Amino acid sequence: MLKRVLPFVTIGYPSLKTIKDIIYKRGYGKVNHQRIPLTDNEIIAKELGKYNVDCVEDVIHTIYTCGEHFKEVNNFLWPFKLKPPRGGFEKKRHPYQMGGAWGNREEYINELVESMN
Repeated sequence: MLKRVLPFVTIGYPSLKTIKDIIYKRGYGKVNHQRIPLTDNEIIAKELGKYNVDCVEDVIHTIYTCGEHFKEVNNFLWPFKLKPPRGGFEKKRHPYQMGGAWGNREEYINELVESMN
């Protein structure tokens, strides 16, 4: 499935700092099918407490390490709404390995997310 969408998306391996920054700045959770900002640990404890995930740091740790309850935590998080990157994309038609925008960026995804956050 990933091979079918690869010409339309960019992927990579984010660092712990990138995950932490994006969850603290743009993190929202699904509570009763509504988008609720993660401003308080009580929201997380109420929804994910049964999986022993009680605070934002536990959410970050579970996402970064693909922990035991990754699926539940990932389903709790609302998709992130990022801005377009500062300076725009250089060449959208070519893969990243050839100077373009789409494809596997590996660790360089951190720079892209930082420019979009």
